[in-house]
Amino acid sequence: MTSEYLNQLANQFIIIGSLLTGFSIAVIANLIVAKTNTRISNYLLTAATLAAGCFLVSVFGMTRIVMLTTEGYPYTVEQSDFNLPRIVAAVSFLLGILSLSTLIGLSGWTKSKGMGMLTTIVGILTFVAILIVSS
Repeated sequence: MTSEYLNQLANQFIIIGSLLTGFSIAVIANLIVAKTNTRISNYLLTAATLAAGCFLVSVFGMTRIVMLTTEGYPYTVEQSDFNLPRIVAAVSFLLGILSLSTLIGLSGWTKSKGMGMLTTIVGILTFVAILIVSS
């Protein structure tokens, strides 16, 4: 991959990751304000917190790649310098997507068994669809 392509790809991941981090944090805030202490609300809070953390790590990993690929970077850059931030950011982003899909899947269980089954199916299909279009 060229540096220009990697730079643009990292910028796209930063935008998406930032938006999904904000969304996840908004869900966390709503769950905390709701002051519910049920098992399902704790699972929702866990999934939202994990998603926010993973997306945040991904944003910082991709920011490192943007720094390395921007013209004028003051140090010599070798191909191996991209490995750690690229792997950490990609794995974190994937875990964030998985956590967000889990959040979608669990959300309906707060209302009813039928809604829970529906949202679980939607959460699974969402994750599978993301994997398909991303590969």
